[in-house]
Amino acid sequence: MTVKTIGILLFDGVEELDAVGPWEVLSYWTLAHPEDGYEVRMLAETLDPVRAAKGLRLLPDTTVAEAPPLEVLLYPGGQGTRPRLNDPAELEWVRGQRATVPLLTSVCTGSLVYAAAGVLAGRPATTHWGSLDLLAELDPSIRVRPDDRYVDDGDLITSSGVSAGIDMALHLVDRLAGRERALETRRGIQYDPEPPV
Repeated sequence: MTVKTIGILLFDGVEELDAVGPWEVLSYWTLAHPEDGYEVRMLAETLDPVRAAKGLRLLPDTTVAEAPPLEVLLYPGGQGTRPRLNDPAELEWVRGQRATVPLLTSVCTGSLVYAAAGVLAGRPATTHWGSLDLLAELDPSIRVRPDDRYVDDGDLITSSGVSAGIDMALHLVDRLAGRERALETRRGIQYDPEPPV
């Protein structure tokens, strides 16, 4: 059986939960059901520890250069996305992923990098509430969805801030493996939010 890879990108300044929330959802599913044929890998430029936005250090599984072909790319957000908006090499890499990866996804301000690379042109999308205006400025053709937790536009899924990445990842499990798997995963990680405020 050929295993399909879901890659979660890591970079300095990545928002912790943007990457680790979807990792929890997707790895729970893929480890519980290897027969579904998916794996999850954390990708980064090097194998050195990545310092996330609030100081958590994360270890990548593989480098971007050595990663297998991806079925899904998940681009998290965080303050670390800001320098990437003006990094020609990074934006070219994103455009290359758009050409080869069947499904691009993002959490929070990861969608800003997609916008800067031009892959959201004319598409509906969302991001963290504090960056909705910037998303529209980066590409005025984007149909910004300010009230959606996530926006599924076929081969591209964007999600709003931080915790919305968990919702998006559960939706991804539903898309890739069915509702039963998604419900089982949700129960397994005991994700049933009841905010106190």
